[in-house]
Amino acid sequence: MPDEAASSHRPSAKERLREELQRYLAVSAYLYVCFAAILLYKSAILSTIGEHFLPLGLAAGKALILGKFVLLGEAAGVGTRVRSRTLLQRIVRSSILFLVLLVLLTVVEEIIVGLVHGHSLGQAVAALADRSLPEVLASCLLMLLVLVPLVAVTEVSRALGPGALRRLLLGPAPQ
Repeated sequence: MPDEAASSHRPSAKERLREELQRYLAVSAYLYVCFAAILLYKSAILSTIGEHFLPLGLAAGKALILGKFVLLGEAAGVGTRVRSRTLLQRIVRSSILFLVLLVLLTVVEEIIVGLVHGHSLGQAVAALADRSLPEVLASCLLMLLVLVPLVAVTEVSRALGPGALRRLLLGPAPQ
């Protein structure tokens, strides 16, 4: 009977807030590590031609913004309505849907930043359009490569049930 009581227990607002904050920090930390690695690589390449920079603050800002976008997407149910026959199909479809969501929200974010800096809507859109096609495709591909493990962990955790993945990863190793 204790299992029924525990399963019917609804978390309080404070518990849900703590869980959401932990999830946000975990997603943002993961994104920061990925973005910092990409920027470190870019910095290393540019240093060969005399350009020196390492904008880790940019990586942190992007990680925090996109981490919130990911949580908003999860709250909106992105990918959860997709019916798939296999877990792999669900991971691929959800990753692509999250990529589309993040691209759209990033475009909106860039336009808002342009407007805040005093640019007209046309100028803000033109600044986005000035990016080369290979740069845009590379950014999308890198974002997809970052999203696949994040979505995979989320979907595997969901498939195993609440807390099972955490117990499997952080509990004692099976003999």
